[in-house]
Amino acid sequence: MTPILELPAPLDLPDGTPEVTVILIAKETIPGRVKTRLHPPLSLEQAAELAAASISDTLAALAELPAARRILLFDGVNAPAGSEDYEVVPQVAGDLDERLAAIFDACSGPTILVGMDTPQLRASDLAPVFETWPTDIDAFFGPANDGGFWAIGMADPRGDLIRGVPMSRADTGRIQLDRLLDAGLGVHLLPALTDVDEIADAHLAATLAPHGSFAATLESFAAVAR
Repeated sequence: MTPILELPAPLDLPDGTPEVTVILIAKETIPGRVKTRLHPPLSLEQAAELAAASISDTLAALAELPAARRILLFDGVNAPAGSEDYEVVPQVAGDLDERLAAIFDACSGPTILVGMDTPQLRASDLAPVFETWPTDIDAFFGPANDGGFWAIGMADPRGDLIRGVPMSRADTGRIQLDRLLDAGLGVHLLPALTDVDEIADAHLAATLAPHGSFAATLESFAAVAR
């Protein structure tokens, strides 16, 4: 497949640091288009503001990591603040599996993709990805509490290992992990994180990361969020 984007040369990194491409998949935080399952109790405007805070916290965590390349796989027009050093790549048309597969087909070398919906993410959760990958580890996988996944990475990115996986289901994570294992890949499991879908998830994520923008934003909605 022809690459979506001609990526810049990797950055100069300390000796021994693998040249990892980090991809953040995100959607523009327009009321009524993001986090609609938080409405009610939140208004659509509040849900969008909380989604923006989640992206902000995620970008802050990723900023601590020594990525050689940074890609924002974006659905929207106005990229979020904090993503100025990211190459912005529009998401292709199609279901989520097709969008993820397309960007993996466009990359080469160690690549990790993370979502925008786990604001409790810490740089330490992804630290193993930025160490020298053992010869028996071909992929990294971060399960989410809702049965999906918040991160997927491969030493040799292959879209065919994602394409066709049914998304947004309680068994999505299991099916995706099985796809990697059935391909003979050695998989390192990253910590399980809370994917914010419902208001209870939002409160749990805020409890786990009480000092982030997400928690502060949710607290500002306390009168209507509980």
